[in-house]
Amino acid sequence: MSKLEKGSKKLLHAWAFYDWANSVYPLVISSAVFPIFYGALTIIKDEETGKILDDTVQFLGYEINNDSLISYVTAFSFLIVSFLSPILSGISDYVGNKESFMKFFCYLGAISCIGLYWFSIENIVFGMVCYIFGLVGFWGSLVFYNSYLPDIAYPEQQDKVSAKGFSLGYIGSVILLVVNLVMILKYDWFGFQNDAQPTRIAFIMVGVWWILFAQYTFRYLPTGTNEGHKVTKTVLVSGFNELKKIWHALKSNRILKRYLSAFFIYSMAVQTIMLAATYFAVEELDWGTQDSTTGLIISILLIQLIAIVGANYTAKLSKKIGNIKALISVIAIWILICGFAYFIKTPIQFYITAASVGLVMGGIQALSRSTYSKLIPFGSEDTASYFSFYDVAEKIGLTIGLFLYGFVAQITGSMRYSILFLITFFIIGLLILNTIKNVKISEE
Repeated sequence: MSKLEKGSKKLLHAWAFYDWANSVYPLVISSAVFPIFYGALTIIKDEETGKILDDTVQFLGYEINNDSLISYVTAFSFLIVSFLSPILSGISDYVGNKESFMKFFCYLGAISCIGLYWFSIENIVFGMVCYIFGLVGFWGSLVFYNSYLPDIAYPEQQDKVSAKGFSLGYIGSVILLVVNLVMILKYDWFGFQNDAQPTRIAFIMVGVWWILFAQYTFRYLPTGTNEGHKVTKTVLVSGFNELKKIWHALKSNRILKRYLSAFFIYSMAVQTIMLAATYFAVEELDWGTQDSTTGLIISILLIQLIAIVGANYTAKLSKKIGNIKALISVIAIWILICGFAYFIKTPIQFYITAASVGLVMGGIQALSRSTYSKLIPFGSEDTASYFSFYDVAEKIGLTIGLFLYGFVAQITGSMRYSILFLITFFIIGLLILNTIKNVKISEE
């Protein structure tokens, strides 16, 4: 097959289509089905009142709050990713096999999702190992996926194709979630005795979907930018050297350095909220006689559908007022949402919050990625190393954010204080971005 030229519609679509393939992981595993499944396994409630009687779990000989456990395990997973990504991205730039690394992490994540079929309280260590590798696979593949953006798209195309990726991801993941929702809520239609078995089958479907649709992306993406080098011990060390080189380059690039600082801080809050929202709703809201499973999945579907509009609207807003000013506007909305979320108690209030989150969730993700891509020095061949910096900042921020979220929840006994605490990260990120809001980002 002949190599597709940079900027070609087919190449851009093939790149964006990986979002369709892998976005079922963050929706079904991180946000919707698995958190509800995890809560059902780890929380004992009074059948009549619905009040929580016990939410502790035995793990490696310790008794720990279930929310704190999943927060700490998730934080540990992101710590692994933040350690691996600079090594692997440096290697991929030097050896020129981005696609091979992307495939490895794609398959690792997908197979681990399938492994969650056997998750149980009795098998909790195995289940958590699958959860960890699923997360490492997803985020590890994104290091290489994101680094392709400046290789396959010109600067003036990057906002649009980045938003297209997120939009495809939202659409694809919603389709699978709706199928899973029908299977779980109408389990008797499919011959199941209860909703446990179709819930577990949903994890298998995530892995199969991810692997299957990723093949379209892998068919058209270029192997890499520099081919013909072999992996040696020196190359392994060169991963850190590449990262060190980017760090030194940042010292002389004031704008990029400030942007990364702001991104590091506000992404602590964004990603933590997105990962913890369902756990918050399970424990903090009064669902009354309403089925919480149905309510939660409906709210998550609402977020995904509105996020499609949000991602594209934010791309248009950035074109009108500039990337940095658009990000400042979006972060200001996030601050208002967090303030409101502290007080919510009913499902209706949660739906309103979910709709608001959807409006800014896709926008801040797509715009953050494309803004960084534009700020990378033009013509740089170390795109994967630059994007490893971006990903490391995000993952370390997530590690800190999730740990603090779990810690605050554990010492206060309520996740509401954790949400309130995250507002400070948004405020600091906004203030840093405000110092560079008048910077004009080149579209050439």
